[in-house]
Amino acid sequence: MSVPVHLPHPSTPARVGQGTAIEQSRAQAEVYFRLLAAKELPRDEAAATEAMRAACSNLRLAEKAFYSVPKGGDRAIGPSVHLARELARIWTNLDYGVVELRRDDDYHQSEMQAFALDLQTNTRPSSLWIQPHKMDTKRGVKHLTEVQAIYESNSNAGARRVRECIFNILPQAFVEEAQDICRATIERGNGEPISERRTKAIAAFEKTFGVVEQQLVDRLRRPVDRWDEHDVADLQVLFQSLKRGEVQKDVEFPAAAVVVTPGELTAPAKAEPEVPADEDEDARLQEQLDMEAELAAQGAADDDARTES
Repeated sequence: MSVPVHLPHPSTPARVGQGTAIEQSRAQAEVYFRLLAAKELPRDEAAATEAMRAACSNLRLAEKAFYSVPKGGDRAIGPSVHLARELARIWTNLDYGVVELRRDDDYHQSEMQAFALDLQTNTRPSSLWIQPHKMDTKRGVKHLTEVQAIYESNSNAGARRVRECIFNILPQAFVEEAQDICRATIERGNGEPISERRTKAIAAFEKTFGVVEQQLVDRLRRPVDRWDEHDVADLQVLFQSLKRGEVQKDVEFPAAAVVVTPGELTAPAKAEPEVPADEDEDARLQEQLDMEAELAAQGAADDDARTES
């Protein structure tokens, strides 16, 4: 009776290194002691709320607190992973992360997991998914083979999922108040007049992305002098999303289509300018002379070659 032999998958490591084994044991022990520490030093929710209000009143955080992406012909705006991480830090006794559980180069995919852990309540929402090693481009799907490109693709997908895991742990009222304060902070700015903020927004888009004023006017559907605090705040959110690569410039600011009027479609084709008969004749004669000179030069070269031989 033969015993079946189960060979490891080619992409599965044949052994676990000593460093990996030590790190696994250390991580397990660390989580255990952090759970004990959280029980002995529970979070102060009142202090965390005050810290959140102070942090969200900072313009630097508020400008990164939201993302803006196209969705079904409209726009989806929500709290970003930057806000999630800051709120997790303030809330205390909360752990989170993204792990690549396994990479399969044969099938060009990675098995990923994102999680968040409340060390006090032992609540742990997580997300497990398969991340293909490919990305969508204007020319179709592009397969990723470089290690850095695969890492960045996995990290981007993981950031979105760990954000949701964190927000599934934090109290909803805590998160909603943080978003309200961040929006008010963006609209208020640094106390600058709205005219200066409009000018800075236009200059930033043109310098960073080559987007000119008229494109912003077309997007907001109102002239610059009618932009209010909400309009400038929306532009700031979009600016940050473009910088982070969450949206593409060509999608947000498509090139203007060439408009052809009905009159242009039915208008007769423009006639080529007429060349006077004498000028046309001179041109033909000059072309003939040039051709004869070229043939004569080629014949002389052939005669010299025969003489030398």
